[in-house]
Amino acid sequence: MAQVLRGRVGVFTTQYFHKIVPKVELPTKYHRSCFHTSWVLDVKGRELLMPSLSPTMEQGTIVKWLKKEGDDIDAGDAVADIQTDKAVMAMEMDDEAVMAKIIVPEGTKDVKVGTLIALTVEKGEDWKSVELPTSADSSASSSPTPSTPLSSPSLSAPLMQASQEIPDSQQSLTMPALSPTMTSGVIVKWLKKEGDNIEPGDAVAEIQTDKAVMSFEMEDELVLAKIIVPEGSQVEVGQLIALTMEKGSDWTKAVVPSITVPTPAAASSKPAPAKSAQVLATTSITTGSLPSPSGQVYGLAVKRLLEEYNLSSGSIKGTGRPNRLLKSDVLAHIQAHGLQKVAPKTAAVPALSKASKQQDLSSSEITSERPSGLGKNIPSAYKDVPVSNIRGIIAKRLAESKRNIPHSYQCIDIKVDKLNEIREKLKSENVSVSVNDFVTKAVAHALLECPAINTLYQNDKIVQLQKVDISFAVSIPTGLITPIIFDVPSKGLTEISQNSKELAGRAREGKLQPNEFQGGSFTISNLGMFGIKEFSAIINPPQTAILAVGTGRRELDSNFNTVTRMTTTLSYDRRAIDEDQAADFLAVLRAMLEDPTFLAVGRAQAHRHKRL
Repeated sequence: MAQVLRGRVGVFTTQYFHKIVPKVELPTKYHRSCFHTSWVLDVKGRELLMPSLSPTMEQGTIVKWLKKEGDDIDAGDAVADIQTDKAVMAMEMDDEAVMAKIIVPEGTKDVKVGTLIALTVEKGEDWKSVELPTSADSSASSSPTPSTPLSSPSLSAPLMQASQEIPDSQQSLTMPALSPTMTSGVIVKWLKKEGDNIEPGDAVAEIQTDKAVMSFEMEDELVLAKIIVPEGSQVEVGQLIALTMEKGSDWTKAVVPSITVPTPAAASSKPAPAKSAQVLATTSITTGSLPSPSGQVYGLAVKRLLEEYNLSSGSIKGTGRPNRLLKSDVLAHIQAHGLQKVAPKTAAVPALSKASKQQDLSSSEITSERPSGLGKNIPSAYKDVPVSNIRGIIAKRLAESKRNIPHSYQCIDIKVDKLNEIREKLKSENVSVSVNDFVTKAVAHALLECPAINTLYQNDKIVQLQKVDISFAVSIPTGLITPIIFDVPSKGLTEISQNSKELAGRAREGKLQPNEFQGGSFTISNLGMFGIKEFSAIINPPQTAILAVGTGRRELDSNFNTVTRMTTTLSYDRRAIDEDQAADFLAVLRAMLEDPTFLAVGRAQAHRHKRL
């Protein structure tokens, strides 16, 4: 219905002249004295910003709005439950108002302190005609909502092109599964840029899997048109990471499909579990209001004022709802009595002796780097190191192994004096082999004599392997990896030594191929070079056993002769291996290592023939 204006000339409807009559802007102080309409006079809303409800709060989550649009707000009323970094707290109002416009809906997470979340108007004003402040237009449009996924600024532009027609020559490039157990990967580096040609066999990116950093190679001739996921992002297998075009086509016309591309932060973060309404209500009551000895109830803002001016809540009369002291009451009391803020009391520091000062010098330097004020420009004494994808997968798989596999352990001491003598003889012939090479060779022959240990446990079945492929643990900067020496019984000590050194070097460089670290029938973990005397290792499924090797140590035997002993511990899967089978394996291993002539004779003779 058109609105009517009555003047001295006659009656005119706004239907015919509203396009030429400008809106009238009035100062805020005159709004209340006018009758507002929805087009002639717009109400300027008062901004309601995300408050800081704790000293360390930087952002919060709006759990629930306690007032709806159009509801009256009295002094002391709570308008919303907000989850801070500490608890769920009630946001209270100090003045009378009307909730005019809720900008940030319930459930919105990570709203920064100071962000516009709602608009209010004074009582008596037309809240329906509230006008958004010009400074709030951008923040209102960009405020995250629960139903709108977050996207990075770099991805917002291509996503706006989703409505265009996708060229026929365009192809989607998704995150590949570079290992059987890979569920997600990190794009370490893009080896091709947008517009670069791709030939068959070319690597386009380096991707960190759950095992190592591997190259992602292409099999067709293409052009890399658009990189969607930047370097350093963790991406699930099958997710779109780039777009390619056929050679000869205009790669600049690539169109990103209308799908949601999560950012690295969104991909790694998980939503917090929702609390029940009863728990939220109880938490807001216990944390949003503080009772005083006088029986009055007040919020955190009032508590802060009382502390700053060293006031007692009982000396001020509250005007809020029963037994509630408002912020306006405290401010009025301060203004009426002309009070000034009281300097915070500092506890006297006891004098320290010169020796004590020198003793605590290092600790005082560390704590002085990060005082309790927590300023933004003050360097932190701590550094957060992100967990690599490989380390995360290792932790997950070993935790599952420890939880699901019934581990049993047996250990045995082995004399290695003769082994050391043979090593010295081989060294004099320029044959350099390590103790671990002897252990690997001895384990391979022990597995041939005890085939029950050379097994896998898959699909509730025991799979006995015909070949002995031994994995050995290698530490790399991003975690742990187990390269494989294949068909160990057919190799001599020097060949085993060369293979292990080569595999370990390429493992640290991240250049192992998948077949070089996936599989294996048995694993050896040697921490003897770190001085570890004895330890037990966790089984790497589907293998059924792993051998932990400690360092050699000098001891006295029963005849008071000095001997060198080495402790080895076998961890085995009780579902596939019995105690007597494990004991037989360790007995054979000890016999071979205490007299390793058989292990070295073939390699030594071959070396002599090579020299001749």
